[in-house]
Amino acid sequence: MFSNDKNIETIGQLVEVIKHYIGLQSEYVKLDVVEKVVRVLTTLIMAGVLAFLLILMLIYVSFAVAYALAPLTGQVGAFAIVAAFYFVVLMLFIIFRKPWIEKPLVHFLASLLLGK
Repeated sequence: MFSNDKNIETIGQLVEVIKHYIGLQSEYVKLDVVEKVVRVLTTLIMAGVLAFLLILMLIYVSFAVAYALAPLTGQVGAFAIVAAFYFVVLMLFIIFRKPWIEKPLVHFLASLLLGK
């Protein structure tokens, strides 16, 4: 009563369209994952290069400051002052790691992975 050749043909076409749609959706998901992985890797590489350059700069600036302070405090005292400064900076980063590092990093990664 309900089945005839036209209905069966229409159902067959619907199944084919659904299969095609599922294939397109899986391709979209693959491309989306690849895009996000590339974005994260690019960000990590850029951050690594910038961190390396910043470290080199800090090394040279630290030696310059230490040698500039050497006539006033002696060479050992000057290097101790520079080391104490970096120790204070390290302690500040440890104390304020959540608002300075963790929260901005979580927001950045969430926007990178979830947003466009």
